[in-house]
Amino acid sequence: MSLLKEALQQTKERIDKTLSDLLPSQKDLISPCLESPLIEGMRYSTLDGGKRIRTFLTLESCKLFNIPEEQALRVAAAVEMVHSFSLIHDDLPALDNSDLRRGKPSCHVKFGESTAILVGDALLAYAFEILASPKTHPDGNIRCQLIAELSSATGYKGICSGEMMDLASENTHIEMETIVRLENLKTGSILSFCARAGAIIAEAPEKDLHKLEAFGHEFGVIYQITDDLLDLEGTAEEVGKCVGADSMLGKATMLNLLGRDAAVEHAHMLADQAILHLDNFGEKATLLKELVLFVLKRRS
Repeated sequence: MSLLKEALQQTKERIDKTLSDLLPSQKDLISPCLESPLIEGMRYSTLDGGKRIRTFLTLESCKLFNIPEEQALRVAAAVEMVHSFSLIHDDLPALDNSDLRRGKPSCHVKFGESTAILVGDALLAYAFEILASPKTHPDGNIRCQLIAELSSATGYKGICSGEMMDLASENTHIEMETIVRLENLKTGSILSFCARAGAIIAEAPEKDLHKLEAFGHEFGVIYQITDDLLDLEGTAEEVGKCVGADSMLGKATMLNLLGRDAAVEHAHMLADQAILHLDNFGEKATLLKELVLFVLKRRS
């Protein structure tokens, strides 16, 4: 097993344990018969699934600045809850209408649409409750900064705007500049937060924040291009979700605008730029650089 794959596996194990410990369970319920679908849905949608790329980015960013792992894992857990919220709502019939997520039935298929909406809402709210806790960091100003940055990456300045643009641009020709903005909002905003998390906690110099922000956005576009490629060429078994939907819905993607080969070439160009942003961090950034190359070649 390569060093990166081993590190990714260890990251997955650590964040799954952290999430399992943080998420509510049946024993926390006062009215189990009435409340249990919500709790089951939260755990079902968040645990034992996904590649945990966002967690890995967060933990590696924190390692650049020697942030204690317990703090880093709590921030990563909040990110994973926000990510799960976005996937649950994205899969709903009103949006992408996807029945499969992480190799199993989507939350709304398993629990019903109304429960899925509430599960997503609960995960989003709980993410910020975790960041607000002194266990995440003793300094209230840093906690507030984390909350401000993650909420910005999630709301109208981030994921939600990206999803709105994604819906509005179906079967519509849009230019490269608009597609880049869409992908930066939909995917890059949260990945940029993950890449900057360590710098935010460490109150690092602006130059470090800017380099990691640029890295995160470029990484996000790379990730989205490979995601679109998997939707076009992958199988549901490989990817763990329904494939071919983007083409059927006429989604605006770089693949559709540039064509397959040019989009892949663009991803490689962005990878070179992203890696350059990490040069100032020396050997501590080795795994982050390897992650960029890993994502370029991913098949799931």
